[in-house]
Amino acid sequence: MQRNDLELFADYNQFYVQDELASGDLSSAWSGEAVSRLLAVAPGVVGVGTASNTDVPVTVEIHEAAPQDDSAAFDQVNECTLVVAHGPLVIAGCTDYFPTATRIQAKPGTYRVRVSYLGVSGVPGSEERYRLQLWPAPAIEPTVVKSRAA
Repeated sequence: MQRNDLELFADYNQFYVQDELASGDLSSAWSGEAVSRLLAVAPGVVGVGTASNTDVPVTVEIHEAAPQDDSAAFDQVNECTLVVAHGPLVIAGCTDYFPTATRIQAKPGTYRVRVSYLGVSGVPGSEERYRLQLWPAPAIEPTVVKSRAA
């Protein structure tokens, strides 16, 4: 497993992971449904919604196979697909300067992305964190695995 611990500025309450050369555009992907699930998807790009408009801790893990399901430990969990045509992956806040954003090596292929959210349920004092786990898997539609308490 490859693991990267980052601190990203979630300007406009979001950050993204994308194939470096992807041309997907998230501007129209943030539908009401996407905002509700805190996840938007466009070709080669995944947008992660956040509870805060501030710096947030983000862990990105790349696995060779599906990691263990530990969704009980998180407020919300979503899964979707990210097609990496070239690599590397770029992880950034939406207003970060793209040429200097964090890059993570990933082989080209179709990946499942599990986004686990902590501290987004509105419970005072809970620490906001995000974890993205990627592994090779067939494509799926964006899916809410575990929904946060309303």
